[in-house]
Amino acid sequence: MLAGAIVSFFRPQPAVAESDIVIGTGSVLGVYFQVGRGVCGLVNQNVAGVRCSAVPTAGSLFNLDSVRDYAFEVGIVQSDVQYKAFKRTGGLEFVDVGYENIRSLFSVHGEPFTLVARRDSGIGSLSDLEGRRVNLGNPGSGQRATMQVVMDAMGWTKDSFALAGELPASQQSLALCHGQIEAMIYVVGHPNKSITKATDLCDAVVVRVEGPQIDQLVARNPYYSYMTIPGGIYNGNEEPVRTFGVRATVVVAENMDDDMAYAIVKAVFDNLDKFRRMYPAFGQLDPKRMANEGMAAPLHKGAERYYREKGLM
Repeated sequence: MLAGAIVSFFRPQPAVAESDIVIGTGSVLGVYFQVGRGVCGLVNQNVAGVRCSAVPTAGSLFNLDSVRDYAFEVGIVQSDVQYKAFKRTGGLEFVDVGYENIRSLFSVHGEPFTLVARRDSGIGSLSDLEGRRVNLGNPGSGQRATMQVVMDAMGWTKDSFALAGELPASQQSLALCHGQIEAMIYVVGHPNKSITKATDLCDAVVVRVEGPQIDQLVARNPYYSYMTIPGGIYNGNEEPVRTFGVRATVVVAENMDDDMAYAIVKAVFDNLDKFRRMYPAFGQLDPKRMANEGMAAPLHKGAERYYREKGLM
């Protein structure tokens, strides 16, 4: 630690060591990348001596592994992936190295499970995917993990589809428009550039995701809830679409310096109005929910200190 508190010209900040922070995000077309850029922008503007950068990655599980292994300081992770990793369940119970060192900073926007199909495919519901060419998402991504849960609930395997694609989020819209696939899965905040591309270029439609199997998923898992994708945010998709979803969460390792964790949280929450304006999906963020919802891993002590000071917990 520095001998005294580092003070910015306009506002005091907790003393933190000169350091670089790397935030693992997701596809450059996805909202996770925007979260990382937004957080880094506020940290760089408000925390002296810290240089923060957001890097595109394969997604939630990759970010979680990277934070656990100290390759990244911060990771953006779906709430269900965080829950299963920390609780060692849902396919992560057999990993060689556990996730007990993961700690939460805050949650961000809601992320609906989004099914997008070519309008000419005739796909109008989740059950219509069987026997079709579907991109399931790349291994290590949050959408792939959630799609696997949905597949299990529906009694599907990869053989249930004519094609089970594993393209990353950045490539699936063009694959849809070129006819390589008929539908794609994305777990993401809205509006999203990749989905906008699909609806603008090839008349794609956002499809409802509901039914008894989804009802059971939501009832049995605390990290899922029903969500509605608003109508009118994508070309040719005027009606709201019901689905379910998770939340994006921001995690660090337990050994992050308490003052550093405090400073990151303070930079975001003290400038939340500015953060909300950075991207449409952030517009409805509520500090109370951000401090208390969607996180299975315990709060980092630095984050907890900030929330108690502000009466958010």
